[in-house]
Amino acid sequence: MASKVLPLIIDGKDVDALSAPSAPIFVPNEGQSVKQRTLVLGATPALCIEAANSSAAAFATWRHTSPFERQALLHRAAQLLRERTDEARQIMEDEIKCSAKWSAINVNDAVAMLESVAALTTSGVLSGTSPAVRNHKSHAVVLKEPMGVVLGIAPWNAPLILGVRAVAAAVAAGNTTILKGSELSPRTHSFVANLFRDVGFPPGVINFLVHRPEDASDCFEALIAHPAIRKCNFTGSTAVGRHIAARAAMNLKPVLLELGGKNFAVVLADADNDKAVDHVLEGAFLNSGQICMSTDLVLVSRAVEHAFRARLHSRLEAIAAEVTSVIHKSSWARIQGLLTDAEQRGAILTRSTVDVKTADTLPAVLIENVSRDMQFWAAESFGPVVGIRVFADPAEVPALINGSSYGLSAAVFTNNHVEALHLARQLDVGAVHVNGSTVHDEACLPHGGVKNSGWGRFGGYWGFDEFLQTKTVIMNP
Repeated sequence: MASKVLPLIIDGKDVDALSAPSAPIFVPNEGQSVKQRTLVLGATPALCIEAANSSAAAFATWRHTSPFERQALLHRAAQLLRERTDEARQIMEDEIKCSAKWSAINVNDAVAMLESVAALTTSGVLSGTSPAVRNHKSHAVVLKEPMGVVLGIAPWNAPLILGVRAVAAAVAAGNTTILKGSELSPRTHSFVANLFRDVGFPPGVINFLVHRPEDASDCFEALIAHPAIRKCNFTGSTAVGRHIAARAAMNLKPVLLELGGKNFAVVLADADNDKAVDHVLEGAFLNSGQICMSTDLVLVSRAVEHAFRARLHSRLEAIAAEVTSVIHKSSWARIQGLLTDAEQRGAILTRSTVDVKTADTLPAVLIENVSRDMQFWAAESFGPVVGIRVFADPAEVPALINGSSYGLSAAVFTNNHVEALHLARQLDVGAVHVNGSTVHDEACLPHGGVKNSGWGRFGGYWGFDEFLQTKTVIMNP
């Protein structure tokens, strides 16, 4: 089977190797067999500018479309995604080597997101207000208007969910967008862009770009400096998010960032032990721990320590079926470094049994006796690893969690919901899940973090506000 080149999409048209002869072609995944290999056309700064110009031209018309028209297109996108479920899941499982469970979650959540955004489009979230002013004969109107062209940068780890999220609310609000996909999941992000094109979104409303890793800086600079780009939303690592925020600030462009997390689960003395263990293990090992909300550290009350550890060990092998492989060899090496350091500093490691078939395969790993001098305590593991630390007094918990430089998600397990709410109010994180996994997000809820986990919120009407600007009009007699 001959290799094919995955095209970019600019102004509604495929840009392939023949129409862009100077653009580089690259192989996204080292592990692909020749039989299943898809080559990718990489964007250049010139093609990025072309995409931005296309989106700017489309904005002049798209901003004036009826919210009902946008709503209908989003509903059609949700329906088409349902019809293409098997195709979408197969692409993800092949491309990022995820489990069937994770690919199913991606499809279901992406459909829910499209439907939620569609519903909100005509809910009044785009409407203005008319506040009172001093002169009773004057009238003030505060309008909500689209911003312009939005650059949405999506990551590889939940490629369907986050590919859709990068553009859906922005176009529903009347903006046009450029979906900049990940070089590690270009087929899934191309699938997202084609989904919008196939249901009838006009040319230029959603353009699709992907580039080689070595071209990232030049391509981003060309886009963020373009006058038509009015905002950038990015989901990914804190290190890259820091660079994006700095370059955007130099160009006076606002950003919406959802970055890394060091996510804690707290098991209090009165918790349902079985429920806590099951949610902790799912939160730690779903998609091999490669989720921004993955459970990294569990703080367990000394009163239930032994029962919790016993249940954790007994369930490890069953949950390890969710562990496939990490995305690339550098991730494997980084995680191994964290494990080695922890073991050298006194941690006890328990690994699930696993048939190691490739160099990027890891078992599910429990790290017990975690201490604050270990690299693992501060670093986002982003792999199939979870650590355990015991506390004697619940009053210790807020300081342990708030000492982290991250603040994305946390979980609290207890039968006392008043105590859970009291604790939740003390934690510097974007979300606290009571008797649930740290990995939880819904299209109707605000999602994002604090500190090094980013700023701004995706989801619900909070997500719409991120892609609208406010204008005041005062009418005097």
